[in-house]
Amino acid sequence: MNQSDTPAGTGLWHDGWYRFARPLCSPNFGPRPAKATIDLLVLHSISLPPGRYGGDEVQRLFTNTLDWNAHPYFRSIEGMQVSSHFYIRRNGELWQFVSCDERAWHAGVSHYRGRDNCNDDSIGIELEGLEGEAFEAPQYETLTSLCAALAQRYPVRHIAGHEHIAPGRKGDPGAGFAWTRLQQSLAWPAQYFPEATTAS
Repeated sequence: MNQSDTPAGTGLWHDGWYRFARPLCSPNFGPRPAKATIDLLVLHSISLPPGRYGGDEVQRLFTNTLDWNAHPYFRSIEGMQVSSHFYIRRNGELWQFVSCDERAWHAGVSHYRGRDNCNDDSIGIELEGLEGEAFEAPQYETLTSLCAALAQRYPVRHIAGHEHIAPGRKGDPGAGFAWTRLQQSLAWPAQYFPEATTAS
C-alpha cells in the first residue's frame, strides 16, 4: 500500500500529523465542529479477521480498499466506512490515517464526560489486538509516547476505552488492557482515566 507524502515537518507535529507515525491517508474523516476542545483520547482494539495479526487488513479497512471476499468475516462488515487517527501494531509500529485536527470516524454513538458524539472532540487510537486479551510491551511503549506527545499539542484531560464511551455496545479494548500500567507510565492523575481502572 502506498503511504501518504504528508510532510513530517521539523517538530513533532505538522498540521495534526505526528512525525513518528507512518502516514496513510484515510478518506473517512470530516471537519470538527467549530470550537471543539480536543481533550479526550479513546482507545480501541482491532484485528482483521478477529485474532489474526500482522497483515494489512486494518490499513485497508481504514482506506476503503479491503477485499470483502477475502475472508468470510469481512462479509459482516462489508461497506463499513470507518477510520481512526492512529493504529499501533503488536510490535509497536505506529500508523496515522487522519490528521488529529480533523474528525475521524472511530467512536460511533457515544457519550462521555457529559458530552455526546465523542468523534467531535476526541482522538482515536486503535491497538492491534483482540477484545479482552493482553497487549504487548512495545504497544504500551508506543502508546505512552504517543499520549505524551498528544498532551503537548492538545488540551488532553481524559482517556477512555471504547467500552467506556459506548457501554453495552462496545467492549474494547477490554479486560486485557492494563490501565494502571498506562497511568503509571504517563504519570497522569487518576481523574484523567475511567473510574475503577487506575491506581489512586
